[in-house]
Amino acid sequence: MIRIVLPFHLKRLAQVDGEVQLEVEGPVTQRSVLDALEARYPMLCGTIRDHVTQQRRPFLRFFACEQDLSLESPDAPLPDEVAKGKEPFLVIGAIAGG
Repeated sequence: MIRIVLPFHLKRLAQVDGEVQLEVEGPVTQRSVLDALEARYPMLCGTIRDHVTQQRRPFLRFFACEQDLSLESPDAPLPDEVAKGKEPFLVIGAIAGG
């Protein structure tokens, strides 16, 4: 069971409280986790990744195990702690401005 923490605005859109827990088929990667998330919550399609390119949206970052995974390949395996459900996969809304 994969644990996912979403920023407030995406939790509200998906109508969930707290962490989201999902089963992911096959290797646990950013792509497989986000595919499972969008399949379960179709209203999130296009909010985290671009519809066409499937690239991460600007102002969103991905973290796990205190590591910024935002620039990693979407097909790179996530840390074992995430795959085992010990640590969450975090989708963080970045803050810009001065």
